[in-house]
Amino acid sequence: MPYTIVLIIQRLFDIYGWLIVIWCILSWVPRTGSGFFDDLCAAISTLVEPFIGLFRRFIPPVMGVDFSPVVAILVLSVIERLLYNLLL
Repeated sequence: MPYTIVLIIQRLFDIYGWLIVIWCILSWVPRTGSGFFDDLCAAISTLVEPFIGLFRRFIPPVMGVDFSPVVAILVLSVIERLLYNLLL
């Protein structure tokens, strides 16, 4: 039973990490202002922006490149590993 819970938590962390990657890719695509694509972008942004915003306050863009998503994914994987080691 505990292993199943740990596996579910790991999958949720993986999904959130992929959402960050998808959010980064979608940030390069211009938006039209309406439609399914824009609603999808807004939904992903609503899920990802609060977590990314934590790192944007401390990590300035370097030559116009925002590295906060990279740091966010690294921190997410560290938290995932810590929880895995604590729960098993």
